[in-house]
Amino acid sequence: MEASAVITDSAREFSDALPGGGALLAIDLGTKTLGVATCDAGWQFATAGKTLPRGKFGRDRDALAALLAERSVKGLVIGLPRNMDGSEGPRAQASRAYARNLSEAFALPVLLWDERWSTASAESAMIGQDFSRRKRAERIDSHAAAIFLQGAIDAMTGSVI
Repeated sequence: MEASAVITDSAREFSDALPGGGALLAIDLGTKTLGVATCDAGWQFATAGKTLPRGKFGRDRDALAALLAERSVKGLVIGLPRNMDGSEGPRAQASRAYARNLSEAFALPVLLWDERWSTASAESAMIGQDFSRRKRAERIDSHAAAIFLQGAIDAMTGSVI
């Protein structure tokens, strides 16, 4: 199976597609921004990264390509915005389409990870760290990406939270 064919909701399938591990890049897709986070090659710690302005796919792809090369990324984790009852609406379908486009563009496996509560958790943590309202607004998407990336790597490694 070709790496680009692996687009899954399963942490096990995703980790099986990455037998040697490697750095991961998480993307929180907003309507105006892309929040990104990375984790180390050993899948221990997720770290919030940049919040990029979102544009047409070609522009997004080019900006992400630079991050992928800089970090030697082996796989992508994309936030899947499910409804509270677990169903999927238009935003989830848009995330699935974006995941397909990224998988084709970069020939990397993609994990679609449930991002419910990630933004609320990020906001709470940032308030606890005394981030100003302006700083929270600028960085919330990348911090949300770090939260769901940490959940994904914990699931892949069997870590207890």
